[in-house]
Amino acid sequence: MSIIICPGIHQPDLTESFRVELLDLISHSSVSQKPANILVYPGQDFLVLSAFHILQFLRVSVAHRRYRNSLQLKSPIIFISFSAGVVGAIGAAYLWQLFGGHVKAFIAIDGWGVPLQGNFPIHRMSHDYFTNWSSCLLGSGQDNFYAQPAVDHLSMWKSPQTVQGCWVDSSIGIFPPKGRLTAAEFLLMLLKRYEAN
Repeated sequence: MSIIICPGIHQPDLTESFRVELLDLISHSSVSQKPANILVYPGQDFLVLSAFHILQFLRVSVAHRRYRNSLQLKSPIIFISFSAGVVGAIGAAYLWQLFGGHVKAFIAIDGWGVPLQGNFPIHRMSHDYFTNWSSCLLGSGQDNFYAQPAVDHLSMWKSPQTVQGCWVDSSIGIFPPKGRLTAAEFLLMLLKRYEAN
C-alpha cells in the first residue's frame, strides 16, 4: 500500500510533523505486515493546487517501480491531503484512475469549500463542526471526523494526536456522533480498514 501526502500552503515542517506522526501510528499498530510506502508531494505554494504536478510526482515515485512487476501496477494508493492541497489531490486522484491506477481511499483534511466526488471512498476531517457540515454539502463519504472542541486549522495537520473529536456518518444527512476519538485514531481506523480490503 502506498500513501501519498499532499500538503497545503504552509511551512514544510508542519508536513514533516504530520509524516512522522503517521509513521509512528502505523509502526505501533497492526495496519500492515509490510512497511507502508509513504510519499510526500514536495510541491509548495501554488503547486499544491496542481493535479498535473501531483500526477507527475506519482508517476515518477510510484509507477516506475511498478512497471517491473505488472501485478504491482494496480497496487492501491491512499491520498491524504490538507487544506489547499485537497484541490490538487482530488484532481490527481481522478487522473491516476483515468491512467489505470487504483485509488483505495481519499482523505481530505480541512478541505473546506472543495467539492469531492469520485468512484473511490472519500472521507473528510475538519477542525470544527461548521467546517464539517458545510464541506459535506459539497460531497463526502460515509465516515468523517470533526474536532470537538474546535481547534485551529493548522492543528489538524501539525498534531492530529492531540485533536479530540467526533466520528460521524455523513451519508445519512445528519451528523450524530458514532464515537469520540482523536484525529490520529480516526486516521488509523481508516488505514486499517483499507489495508484489510
